[in-house]
Amino acid sequence: MQAPPSTGATPASLMRTALSVLATIASETDPLGEMFASAGHELALVGGPVRDAFLGRRSADLDFATSATPDQTEAILTAWGDATWDVGREFGTIAARRGDVVVEITTYRTEEYRPGSRKPAVVFGDTLEGDLSRRDFRVNAMAVRLPDLTFVDPFDGLTDLADGVLNTPASPQQSFDDDPLRILRAARFSAQLGLDVDPGVMTAMTEYAPRLEIVSAERVQAELVKTLLAASPRRGIELLVETGVLDVVLPEVPAMRLEIDEHHRHKDVYTHSLTVLDQAIALETGPDGAVPGPDLVLRLAALLHDIGKPDTRRNEPGGRVSFHHHEIVGAKLARKRLKALKFDKATTEAVCDLIALHLRFHGYGESGWTDSAVRRYVTDAGPLLERLHRLTRADCTTRNRKKAERLSHAYDDLENRIAALREQESLAALRPALDGAAIMRILDLTPGPQVGTAYKWLMELRLDEGVLSPEDAEARLRAWWAEQPGD
Repeated sequence: MQAPPSTGATPASLMRTALSVLATIASETDPLGEMFASAGHELALVGGPVRDAFLGRRSADLDFATSATPDQTEAILTAWGDATWDVGREFGTIAARRGDVVVEITTYRTEEYRPGSRKPAVVFGDTLEGDLSRRDFRVNAMAVRLPDLTFVDPFDGLTDLADGVLNTPASPQQSFDDDPLRILRAARFSAQLGLDVDPGVMTAMTEYAPRLEIVSAERVQAELVKTLLAASPRRGIELLVETGVLDVVLPEVPAMRLEIDEHHRHKDVYTHSLTVLDQAIALETGPDGAVPGPDLVLRLAALLHDIGKPDTRRNEPGGRVSFHHHEIVGAKLARKRLKALKFDKATTEAVCDLIALHLRFHGYGESGWTDSAVRRYVTDAGPLLERLHRLTRADCTTRNRKKAERLSHAYDDLENRIAALREQESLAALRPALDGAAIMRILDLTPGPQVGTAYKWLMELRLDEGVLSPEDAEARLRAWWAEQPGD
């Protein structure tokens, strides 16, 4: 995750910032640069590692571009490194490791989508400047030649970085026509780097958004995930909505702009959802906490938790608006969309479960819950409980301070009750006192549906009454079984 340029940065100050980072990289890769030069090939550090150096950061990935063919690159890397592997020879990329240093080297190339294709076609080029001219944005079109460390910036990307602007090397229309995925990358880099997208780029994003339909779902998903995991995902989401891009790839989010949220305070559900996203992010923890950030499941659930409202909106007497069961409808919509975007099953199920559960807490402060209700809340949330805590708290966006405090205190009380019950009853391992083998022995059953029915009854008993001894559970089970109708 990158930080935006510091306020008042100039190209000269950014250059000074980059020197120590680039010197470190050069000390590790000098022999490699010499080997390419001796073989008559050019080699340059390109893209993200160069941009990050000007932000004072050492990139984890060292990406290079070269005039050498993949076969020539592989031969040099074999002599230089401890291990070499083929990342994508057809795309010109070979990787190697030497000690702790890992490099990826790609032959100069251009890349574009051809009519009817969902994958970009790659054509190898012959100059560094030509390679840089076809990159997505000017801030990513800077390079440092090795071994002499000559800075190459044909499109003035360093000035863009200092000014906090995101623009394309060629015209944005040509850039997005060549690779429509760059439309989503604009939002991602805005969210990651805090850059403002050039107005001309924004216009082209709107114009070329329908072209994203040719891009594979997997590539679209990858960019959306990077945007959501960025330092300021709201920037990226707002840009994608404003330009109409999310109407193409995630239409459920812009659809929320038309709906009034439950607080009736002149803000739509879309704005509410972005605020919930911000507040959920603020509740993420450090690496050793309950929900280490950035957490994709929590962020997706926060963004999508109210997408069921447009389909459930009803005008009620007295001018009220209701959204009955929008959490259930929203979970179904989210599952359909996440599947279409090729999210993995575990992520999809977790996000949808959080959406379905996000209203469960409402009414706790007014009605009061029995211990049984608290146990069911914990059981239904399962491993998602800590995320559900944060989503539920983040979902409070009311400007009524007293109401917000009341909801916060009520949830504090619920968490305290959960903690007390967990200490008393081992809620983390909530299960009946008798397992399937014991049920079969007591009731003289063989494996089958009757055992499952009995287990479910014991589980309901556990939730309602808390911990039972095995002897009590057996007596209650025998009494219940005696009342069941025969075959």
